[in-house]
Amino acid sequence: MWNAKRIKEYCAENDISVGKYLFISVSSKIEGIKKQLHEKKRDKKIDLINQKRLTNKTPSIISINCNGCTIAHDLGLRFNTQFVNLWLYPKDFIKYISNLDYYNSLPITFVENKEYDHPVGKVGDVYVYFVHYLTNEEAEKKWEERKKRIDKDNLFVMMTDRGGCTEEDMKAFDALSYKNKVIFTHIPMPEIKSAFYIKGFENAKCVGRLNDYIDDKSVYKWYDQFDYVEWFNTGEVKRSKIPVIAM
Repeated sequence: MWNAKRIKEYCAENDISVGKYLFISVSSKIEGIKKQLHEKKRDKKIDLINQKRLTNKTPSIISINCNGCTIAHDLGLRFNTQFVNLWLYPKDFIKYISNLDYYNSLPITFVENKEYDHPVGKVGDVYVYFVHYLTNEEAEKKWEERKKRIDKDNLFVMMTDRGGCTEEDMKAFDALSYKNKVIFTHIPMPEIKSAFYIKGFENAKCVGRLNDYIDDKSVYKWYDQFDYVEWFNTGEVKRSKIPVIAM
């Protein structure tokens, strides 16, 4: 913890008043406490119940973004693929999973990209954005470590209509041979067999961040509309019975 002298030095270096610094610091701590209380409330009402329902304890979840790893975290599962705390563009994601063994056999390298403040990896001709990693070394270590855990007999593939996803991308995803796959869409798309409509984003161009809470008071996240526990247990796609507040 900083003493008064260090706080004054920091404020002088960053041209802010001590009062503003203290306000930001206190506000941040309050928000942190609120978040912890919110998470504990969800644990009790949602996550612990789902963990008891879950019989398939070792799914390998391949997800285009953080939805997969957040669901795994909610269920108390180990991360059994390298698709954790990262995202890919739809075309790159489809390209990668269309030839999973080939891309998994390639080393990951890292490229300079001033547009992003996080590591950007490259596997062959596919780019991977490690949004929640600080260094290339950390990203590579976790990528290689978790890649070895993939169980191709227990794969579950998740995608969304975010990131510039086109109808052509959805059709390409739909045509993949994976038994258990789902793409979350902001409107009903009956022509896409693997589509699952997430209510609440009808007036947007795509779904939002599905691992966000529906609102500040709700214990439900947007992806809770999808019964992922049933999906992991049986492969059956079902809608959960939860209250949803439209955006």
